[in-house]
Amino acid sequence: MAVWKKYGKLNLLTQMTLLIIVVILISTILVSVLFSFMVDNVVKQYVGEKALTVAELAAQNEEIIEAFDDDNPSIVIQQISEQIQRTTDADYVTIANRQNIRYSHYNKDNIGKPTATSNAPVFEQGKPIIYSGEGISGPAIKAKAPIFNKQGDVIGVSSVGFLINNVEKDIDNYQHKLIQLASIPLMVGCSGAILIARRLKKLTFGLEPEEIAFMFKEKEATLESIADATITVNIAKKITSMNKRARELFADESLMMNSIITDERLNYYIDQVIASNHPHTNQKLLIDRNLYVLDAAPISSKKRVKGIVLTVRPLSEIKQLTNEFSKINDFTENMRAQNHEFLNKMNTIYGLLMLKEYDRALKIVSNEVSERQDIISFLITSVKDPLIAACLLGKVNRAKELYVQLVIDEDSRLDAVFDEEKSNHFVPLIGNVIENAVEAARAYSGQHAQVKVAFTDLGKDIIFDIEDNGPGVPTELEEHIFQTGFTSKQGENHGLGLAIVKNALEVLNGQIYIDKSELGGARFTIVIPQEILIQ
Repeated sequence: MAVWKKYGKLNLLTQMTLLIIVVILISTILVSVLFSFMVDNVVKQYVGEKALTVAELAAQNEEIIEAFDDDNPSIVIQQISEQIQRTTDADYVTIANRQNIRYSHYNKDNIGKPTATSNAPVFEQGKPIIYSGEGISGPAIKAKAPIFNKQGDVIGVSSVGFLINNVEKDIDNYQHKLIQLASIPLMVGCSGAILIARRLKKLTFGLEPEEIAFMFKEKEATLESIADATITVNIAKKITSMNKRARELFADESLMMNSIITDERLNYYIDQVIASNHPHTNQKLLIDRNLYVLDAAPISSKKRVKGIVLTVRPLSEIKQLTNEFSKINDFTENMRAQNHEFLNKMNTIYGLLMLKEYDRALKIVSNEVSERQDIISFLITSVKDPLIAACLLGKVNRAKELYVQLVIDEDSRLDAVFDEEKSNHFVPLIGNVIENAVEAARAYSGQHAQVKVAFTDLGKDIIFDIEDNGPGVPTELEEHIFQTGFTSKQGENHGLGLAIVKNALEVLNGQIYIDKSELGGARFTIVIPQEILIQ
């Protein structure tokens, strides 16, 4: 237990290094022991086969066979045996007759004496044998082969031996070399273990496993606590993580863990972040009929993008937060436009007064007061829904600021007051269409730009007609202008206005028709069932 506690205090680098070194050391020892046994067996088998080869060589020697008929065979046989012994490095080569009397021996004093071991198996079977045994010279690996005369009779035996002491010296030499070779992979393995451990330490920023685990839990808790939907994707556009808000927001499986993002607009923003390696913020995005505000930031390593963090906020939530200030914002926008316009007119009136053109100055003041009062009085009496009235007043002032003549048909009337949730879809719908008409007329007709708006709620439907004297919409583009990303304007955050219109129409079960305007440009007719808006 004390050892374990002490080991447990070691850092990750030391633990990994020790573990890898121990594994390599044990593997090297086991392999070395295995090879040692293999070398021992192989060498002994090789020596035995060598002894047999030498014994058969001596048994087949013609001079030795013929010397058996001499009066003193040992004279010739001893000489030949010594030559074979020197040539083959055998420890001894002995020739004996059928009576086991030696004709040769490395110790000449033993010539003429009986052999120390029995030759009966060789004489009886007429076959060579290999064995280990104790002889007059000591323990040895031996081989015996029968010697045949020309008639095929066994006349003697050749015995060749390699002493065990000498064989073991060779085996020890081989094992020593094996250990030297085994030390090379051991040193390489230990060095590699240290390098791998250091690299791992570098990749984990020098943190210990428990620190990494804590940081993971900490980041996970932080991610889950973020109120905005936060999603991370890799460069293959596969979602790798989603916080709680993201899972709730996209519970309909439009975006889900481990799925590949298929939305074209979202993929476009992701590609921009990957290409630039810079964040993109406040991008409007339409997903499954819902409008979102997107922030996308790169996850970089060594100046290369490895992934992207997406922060998604529903535009409806942002609108809920700003609904209470919508009237103030509209008032501020109107005041800004009016201030700009009034400043110009005040300069004009000042100039007329300086020129003593009092009647003309008075006429400008009277016309301005009358026009303002007429617009506000008309909207108050003709449009009962305050959000729509504020939207129309804002667009009138916006048009004046851009020097576009925006006229609301005096026969228009809207007595219905809409459901708040439905109004949040309807107001952006008409606002975007009017804004597009103003910008198209201004770009095409300049100071002669005109936009006409008419509306009614007579019957079962609410109908808005918005006309302009812009370039109009070519027939071949009518089906494409409502697609997300389609735009004829330059810069970012374009190509969403009419896509929002299309989305709102789908939510409100409405229709939009495009035609040629009497003013020369396009006419958009919006038709919404009243029962949908007033529910």
